[in-house]
Amino acid sequence: MFLAASIAVFAIYFANVALGALAGAAFLGDVGEMLVLFAASILFVVAILKKEADRKNKTGS
Repeated sequence: MFLAASIAVFAIYFANVALGALAGAAFLGDVGEMLVLFAASILFVVAILKKEADRKNKTGS
């Protein structure tokens, strides 16, 4: 769930950067772009930590 959310938020960031570069019509400003990228990073870290915790519980270590 968190990994899918991370991918979706990063897709928003990528779309903003692509639109800004190709059409000059970015829909997020600098701060908004930074917050979206930060949210994608946090969601990705949460997803990785949850996966690691699940693996640790399965192996019993």
